[in-house]
Amino acid sequence: MLDLLSEVGLLECKPADTPIVQNHRLIEHTDQVPMDKVQYQRLVGKLIYLSHTRPNIAYAISVVSQFMHNPSKEHMNALIRILRYLKSSPRKGLMFSKNNHLDLEGYIDVDWVGSILDRKFMSGYFTFVGGNLVTWRSKKVVAWSSAEAEFRGMEKGFCELLWLRRLLMEIGYGPNMEMNLFYNNKAAIDISQNPIQHD
Repeated sequence: MLDLLSEVGLLECKPADTPIVQNHRLIEHTDQVPMDKVQYQRLVGKLIYLSHTRPNIAYAISVVSQFMHNPSKEHMNALIRILRYLKSSPRKGLMFSKNNHLDLEGYIDVDWVGSILDRKFMSGYFTFVGGNLVTWRSKKVVAWSSAEAEFRGMEKGFCELLWLRRLLMEIGYGPNMEMNLFYNNKAAIDISQNPIQHD
């Protein structure tokens, strides 16, 4: 990461507190100032690789990667902010600690009309095995209502937990492992607990 900062000349920059501005409004404009597309794509590619051990930048990377075909000065500034954020913690990353359990836990959330570009829902989840973060994902979802988007987000997180459980069973761990799915939407929880009134 320090090599990446020195490559773009940000080794002595002032660190940022967050990887992306809260309530950002990054979109494409017809009169935007274009930037070097090759440099932008190379930096985004390196940050995508880095996000495998730094899930705290995954959302910001997903935002800036949507403009790789036509980056502007505004998009490049958002990319520079991610690098400035990484400057504040160059040696941090995922730590896997040994615990006395292999409990599976999943956390899910859906952002109502989270993408200002196409007004789609943003669904995201992350899962823990034995107290260690192992998978995470965010994805745009098309749905008729917020309840449907929330339910579909819950479904994706649950499928991830089932996949992890099956994987652990294949490598020799028993099928009696507890799985917890944490969610905060009452409508989606009610739908999931009532198998009669939904498809």
